Amino acid sequence: MSNGAITTTAAGLAGQTIKPKVSSEDWIMRAVLVGIALYLLITMVFPLYAILSKSFENPDGVFIGLSNYIKFFSTPALFWSIQNSLTVTLITTFIVVPLAFVFAYALTRSCMPFKGLFKGIALIPILMPSLLPAIALVYLFGAQGLIKGALMGQELYGPIGIVMGECIFVFPHVLTILLIAMANADARLYEAAQVLGAGKIKTFFTVTLPGVRYGLVSAFFVGFTLVITDFGVPKVLGGKYNVLATDIYKQVVGRLDFEMGAVVGMVLLVPAVAAFFADRIAQSRQVALLSARAVPYEPKPSRRFDMMMMGFCMLIGALILTVLGTAAFASVAKLWPYNLSFSLNHYDFDLMDGGGWDSYFNTLELAAWVAVIGTMAVFTGAYLVEKSKGFETGRSMMQFLCMIPMAVPGLVLGLAYIFFFNDPDNPLGFIYHTMPILVICTVTHFYTVSHLTAVTALKQMDPEFEAVSSSLKVPFYRTFIRVTVPVCLPAILDISMYLFVNAMTTVSAVVFLYSPDTALASVAMLNMDDAGDTAPAAAMGMLIVGTAAGVRLVHMLLSHGLLRRTQAWRYR
Repeated sequence: MSNGAITTTAAGLAGQTIKPKVSSEDWIMRAVLVGIALYLLITMVFPLYAILSKSFENPDGVFIGLSNYIKFFSTPALFWSIQNSLTVTLITTFIVVPLAFVFAYALTRSCMPFKGLFKGIALIPILMPSLLPAIALVYLFGAQGLIKGALMGQELYGPIGIVMGECIFVFPHVLTILLIAMANADARLYEAAQVLGAGKIKTFFTVTLPGVRYGLVSAFFVGFTLVITDFGVPKVLGGKYNVLATDIYKQVVGRLDFEMGAVVGMVLLVPAVAAFFADRIAQSRQVALLSARAVPYEPKPSRRFDMMMMGFCMLIGALILTVLGTAAFASVAKLWPYNLSFSLNHYDFDLMDGGGWDSYFNTLELAAWVAVIGTMAVFTGAYLVEKSKGFETGRSMMQFLCMIPMAVPGLVLGLAYIFFFNDPDNPLGFIYHTMPILVICTVTHFYTVSHLTAVTALKQMDPEFEAVSSSLKVPFYRTFIRVTVPVCLPAILDISMYLFVNAMTTVSAVVFLYSPDTALASVAMLNMDDAGDTAPAAAMGMLIVGTAAGVRLVHMLLSHGLLRRTQAWRYR
């Protein structure tokens, strides 16, 4: 071949785009990724489409357009629920965010003693079903309450009670976000402010607040979403003050009006989705607070300031412990408030209307399955999204699907499952009213936070691990099991614990899906409270709290030794 021909051939090859060959391992990874994506489509997208379709139909399944929505907005009692929901949600959020900010500021910017103790106390409500603080408030401020006169004649059942209960329920969630936002700060900024003569107040407004502003925005929207979608507190303390979450329950369970329940569900979905996207925008604008040259901030002792912060934390801690202690005392008091002697009669759940001890063991089974199956599915999916090669469109779609569950309230998801899985034409209908559908619903409901936790851990791993393994012809699954999983074990354990605790305490997503054989402890609390067995409901709530706390403690002790062996490389 002549030099001219060779040159022409080379030029032609250079003008072509040579696509990398897709290996058999890549096909396997893509197949698994598609499988998880199909799971999310079946358990999230299709049910949401089912509830959307139902909102445009009459009881006979005939399409009637916007008639149901017109009926909703023209019915004052239903329409006012929107205003009521927004009112209690905004009031609660504007109360909780400043309180949590000061608490987080005390833990990160002061030298007060017992920080670990106060943080642990502040996070206790995470272990409670939202029904429990509401029940405790009834024993404190209700008609037979310990301090019933403290509300100065105001009615507990209504907006005041809802706001009080939601503040306790939401506080630890907002605090966690603010603690993360304040965890990292560059000491050089504070030193510069001091050198320039800025006082503490000016430094606070020019250095501290700008550094955590996106954390504050995220905390606000997370608190907003949790309150407006919560079902437990308004169910116990709402009284005649209707909100969207309780309206869904009343329409479906009370009136069997599934079409109007679907409409209310779609209306509730709007503010939840709006808050979700606003939170995503705020987080996308968050910038790194620590550069490679940054100096970690260490607070300096100040007796007066430290004592003030400790006093504030003691006040918040005392309120939380009072609520928990009241519920615990009510569960063992023989006959409130006439006979306060010790008795375990309220723990004889088999004599109560609600579900008996079987509901508690069902909850343990649910939480165990959710922790195991959910952790495996979530971490595998996150690994394939973050570490697999090529298939950019599929990975982007998977990432989008993983974000959807966070924007969907539990009640809406549970109602959507009724319409989708209870459809006679659905071949998956056989799992309706079984334990598998409760596991599927719970895993899907809490998928997003778990996925983000896994992705964050995986992003900290250098891509060279996979590159070296590929060059050495090591199968990806071997690298995944022997390198990725051990390195990310702390995140994996956190995910499993997060899923377990939420499965123990959730009520909104499963309240429409259980059967007499699969009743759960949180649902039993709801049923006992409805039947007037408030003390047994408190007892079941304390059993949930004690179990979640005990499992968390055992989890911490068992994982300590495991982490020492697998994470020894992190320490000198």
